[in-house]
Amino acid sequence: MIIIPAVDIKNGKCVQLVQGKPGTEQVVIDNPVEVALKWQDMGAKRLHVVDLDGALDSGANLEIIKEIVDKTDIPIEVGGGIRSIEYASQLLDMGVETVIIGTMAIKDPSVIEKLSQKYGSERVCISLDSKDNRVVTHGWQQSTDKTPLEYAQIFEDKGAGLILFTNVDVEGLLDGIDLSAAKNLIDNVSIPVIYSGGITSLDDLKTLKDINADYVVIGSALYRGLIDFKDTLEYED
Repeated sequence: MIIIPAVDIKNGKCVQLVQGKPGTEQVVIDNPVEVALKWQDMGAKRLHVVDLDGALDSGANLEIIKEIVDKTDIPIEVGGGIRSIEYASQLLDMGVETVIIGTMAIKDPSVIEKLSQKYGSERVCISLDSKDNRVVTHGWQQSTDKTPLEYAQIFEDKGAGLILFTNVDVEGLLDGIDLSAAKNLIDNVSIPVIYSGGITSLDDLKTLKDINADYVVIGSALYRGLIDFKDTLEYED
């Protein structure tokens, strides 16, 4: 299992939102690039960068993302507002290791197939955000009629190399995790699953390791001091 610190960017700053809702910023740090370098210096093997402005269709932070890619030496996965194959390709071509695609792929699953054929499946991650066991899109604003597992099986067949599973019901609340949907996903797909949402303690990491999560994204708990990142490294493989 690999622990991945989250670097969420909004209005050019590193922030943590509650339930992804604008106006609920709990942490605001001026320089996301410095934050990314700090996590790398502490031993992070990968970074999870989310363009919240892109996800909410209110702009993009491409220049900051490029600076993070240029100044760090570890793989960077990027999600948020990737609404075209051209933009996904732009990110991959500038050195982003993995693009995380949600809304666009739900609308047109063939984009995953096209990108994985061009860049390799290991660089293409399907984002499945779950609320009430249904996948939600457009920055968690719209609900679909399929479960995370139903979509996961579709996108596995389309060539996705990774699945990012975010449990919206618990994300950002710092109230622990609900693993039923995640375990169902991990047990029934063959590609790696990145878990995100609600991680509050080291016990949560132990639980995720026990159900064979491949990667775990941590955001609020790190930024608010509930978990020391160095302590998470003992749960890595």
